[in-house]
Amino acid sequence: MIRQDVVATEYALTIFVNNKEMTTVVCTPEHLTELVVGFLASEGILRSIEQLTEFTLSTIKGIARVKTQSEVNFNEEFYNKRFLGSCCGKSRPSFYYYNDMQTALPVTSKAHIVAADVFSCMEEMEHSTPLFAETGGVHVAALCTPSAMQVSRTDIGRHNALDKLYGYTLLHKQPLDNALIAFSGRLSSEVLLKVAKIGVGIVLAKSAPTSLAIQLADELNITAIGFVRGDTFNVYTHAWRIDELST
Repeated sequence: MIRQDVVATEYALTIFVNNKEMTTVVCTPEHLTELVVGFLASEGILRSIEQLTEFTLSTIKGIARVKTQSEVNFNEEFYNKRFLGSCCGKSRPSFYYYNDMQTALPVTSKAHIVAADVFSCMEEMEHSTPLFAETGGVHVAALCTPSAMQVSRTDIGRHNALDKLYGYTLLHKQPLDNALIAFSGRLSSEVLLKVAKIGVGIVLAKSAPTSLAIQLADELNITAIGFVRGDTFNVYTHAWRIDELST
């Protein structure tokens, strides 16, 4: 039998900040306003949504233009360069991008969940978009509360999916005290840092974490849960947020 395959769309979006070209993001062309806002917040360009004074988007040209209240001083010398520093004042060295040192702070969330919430959130995330099953070429990130999924975002880039969630929370002033994030891929250090920047205390991943992701989760006060499959999952850090495991 011959059938037509569904392929994920790849799209280039160039971002200008105060008339200065900053970067080009290769992404899935949906929820682009959220993507730009979340990306700029993640990079420390936007500290709050109130700093954003003007936003224009041309999907035909693939250009987003952003203006902020004051001149943005992002240091090109350090942008996208690795920085070896001590995470959160501890003695163990952790690799960051320079701007991560300014924006990835320990999470203060006191959220608690039960084991059943892990499975229900992961299941809702997986069924939230047909692209995940149809293409096998996108990542999905979902913002949930213990009782239900709030919103999910899809992208060919795992960072982009999380930036879209970040942008959503800022644009909608979404409360995050009781939030968790479910993610379709592996739990890398970059994913963990994105979760910290958003300010969510619990992250669920379909696949395995890396050793650096576990270290960062421990230091940034994030409950990292991986291998959520069937009726099992692994908890790597801060198990006190799961009621059955808290002491």
